[in-house]
Amino acid sequence: MADINIVQEHHLAPEQARAAAQQVADKLAEQFELACRWEGDVLRFERSGVSGSLSLLPHQAQLQLDLGFPISMMASQIEAKVAEKMRKVFVV
Repeated sequence: MADINIVQEHHLAPEQARAAAQQVADKLAEQFELACRWEGDVLRFERSGVSGSLSLLPHQAQLQLDLGFPISMMASQIEAKVAEKMRKVFVV
């Protein structure tokens, strides 16, 4: 099992941060067929072998992914792509 944790700083208004988080989740959902749902300021996503959340804090987005085997074999590539997407969408 592989864990991915990414923290991205931002200076977005709450609505903008939520829209940015949704973009990240949409990309993950597309690539991994994840089901996504909001619980307050936390976006949760899951499917067999993958689960995680993207939490919005005032000036910070925290992504946590748990990857089961065999998806964990691609953890470093997944982490790099998600980190880059987060850097792109969480800018003013």
